[in-house]
Amino acid sequence: MTRPNIQISPIGSVRSRQGSFSLQIDETYRPGLKQLEHYSHVHVLWWADQSDTPEARSTMTCYPPYAQDVLTGIFACRSEYRPNPILMTTCTLLDVDESCGVVQVAWIDAFDGTAILDLKPFMPVSDRPQEVRMPDWLSHWPEWIPTGYWSPESA
Repeated sequence: MTRPNIQISPIGSVRSRQGSFSLQIDETYRPGLKQLEHYSHVHVLWWADQSDTPEARSTMTCYPPYAQDVLTGIFACRSEYRPNPILMTTCTLLDVDESCGVVQVAWIDAFDGTAILDLKPFMPVSDRPQEVRMPDWLSHWPEWIPTGYWSPESA
């Protein structure tokens, strides 16, 4: 089976300055922001460019920072080590300015200038399964992000 050649172009970039976090969307893609302000959260898919090395792309196991005594495969963790360094953060939406292409979020774990690949609204029917199974080594984690955990005040 022949795999297609995949091309990805950024739609904007992360702006992270002094506890303020926003997504600057390029003019071409700004009409895609229409109605986004009606959601509480957005999934931001971004390119981990500062981890994009041949070594990181070929790393298949790691000790995640949140479970440093557990060796996992990279597909069993949220590590920046990926064959394709595509990462995702679910962000609380604070404001959407479609005309300027600025999406204010409470927090994002991407560096200033990081390329944004896509935005998708958080929708419970698609993004929150009724029954979830987690490994024992993450049993101490809460079931959801605590209110205010990733807020401008906690940054």
